[in-house]
Amino acid sequence: MATFRLGTIATIAARFPVQNVAKVQRIGLVRRLATGAAPKKPTSTLGLALKGVAVGALVGTGWSGYSYFKGGVTDHMLHEHVGPKVLDKLPNVKIMRKIVNPKDDSDLDLVLFQFQTCPFCCKVRAFLDHSGLSYSVVEVDAVLRQDIRWSDSKKVPILLAKTKNGKYVQLTDSSMIVSAISSYLRDKTQDIGELATYYPSISYENDAGKKVFDIMNKYFLMFQEKKVDSRSKEVQEEERKWRAWADDHLVHLISPNVYRTKEEALETFEWFSDVGDWAIHFPKWERDLMVYVGAFAMWGISKRLKKRHQLSDDVRSHIYDACDKWINEVEKKKSTFFGGSQPNLADLAVFGVLNSMEGCQAFKDCLENTKIGPWFYAVKEQVMKNRGKVL
Repeated sequence: MATFRLGTIATIAARFPVQNVAKVQRIGLVRRLATGAAPKKPTSTLGLALKGVAVGALVGTGWSGYSYFKGGVTDHMLHEHVGPKVLDKLPNVKIMRKIVNPKDDSDLDLVLFQFQTCPFCCKVRAFLDHSGLSYSVVEVDAVLRQDIRWSDSKKVPILLAKTKNGKYVQLTDSSMIVSAISSYLRDKTQDIGELATYYPSISYENDAGKKVFDIMNKYFLMFQEKKVDSRSKEVQEEERKWRAWADDHLVHLISPNVYRTKEEALETFEWFSDVGDWAIHFPKWERDLMVYVGAFAMWGISKRLKKRHQLSDDVRSHIYDACDKWINEVEKKKSTFFGGSQPNLADLAVFGVLNSMEGCQAFKDCLENTKIGPWFYAVKEQVMKNRGKVL
C-alpha cells in the first residue's frame, strides 16, 4: 500500500477521469505488493531501561511480522468497505514545525504525521510544498510511535484535514492524500471531508491468500458534475500509470539499496537523524535507539525485501534501470518534466520517492550512473520555490 508501515523501526526501512462522484470506479484494488557468557559488570538503571526498550521493540516487530503473515480471525471478512475516520478534535500531540505560506488561499487546516525520510511521506510533502500549502508537522518516533497512539492505523503518512463542520478527517494513504487534496484545490467549493468518502478502504485477498486492505480510486481526481479535467484522457491515464509505478515498483527498490550493507544502513540512519532533527525532537537515548536498532533491523529486513521483490544481489542495477526508464519517458515529452513545463502528480510522486534517499550513497551512485540528476533537481527547484517558510 502506498503508506509507510511502522514496525520495530517501521519498514522505514493510474487510470480515467471521474467527473461524477456518484460514479466512483474501483481501481488499483489488487496490487503486487511492497544470540555461559562471562559475568558482566552491574548495569545502570538507564542502561537496563534502554536494553528493555530495544528488546521490547524487537519483540514487538517480530510479533507484528508474525501476525502480518499469519492473518487473523477476521480474514474471512473480505470486500469490507471502510470510510475515513473522523475526529472531533486534534489529538494532544506536539507540533514540531509548521510550513507557513502567506500566499496559501486554500482555507485548509492540515496536520501531517510523518517520518521525515519515509518515501511515502516525502511524496506527500513534495505535493503539499509544490502546491504552496501551509501545514503542521508531527515527527513520529518510528520505534515507540507515541504520537499516533490515537490512530487505529500505525502507518505514516497520516494527514488530518479540518472539515467544514470543524472536525478532522483522517487520510491514511499517500496517493489518496494527494488525489483528495488535489481534487479540492481544483474545486474549493467541495468539502475535504466529503471528498475523503470517495476513497474508501476495501479488503481483498492477495496472491498469498492473505486479507489486505487498499484504497479505492486513489489515483483518481474527483469532480462535481459541472467540473471537468481539461486535460486529455490520455494525459490523465499516463499520470495515473506512473503514479502507480512509483508506488508499485520504484519504492520497493529503496530499502534494498539504502540498507544494502550494515555500514550503509548505519550511514542512512545517521542521515535520517540529521535531516529529521532527531537530536532536537527526541531525548538522546531515544534518538540512539532509533538509529542503532533501526539500522540493524532494516539491514536484516532489506534482505527479505530483496527476495520478496525478486531482486538480484546487484540491487543497484535495478534502481539504475528504474531511473533510466523514467527519464526515457520524460525525454519522450520533449520537455523539462513529464507534466510539461511544470511537474504533474507523476513527477512529484517519482521525485518524492527518490528524495527519501537523497543523502544516501545509493542516491549518489544513481547520480553518477544514470541521467536522473537534471530532472530531479529541476523538480526540487520548483518544489522549494513554492514551499512556504519553515517555522
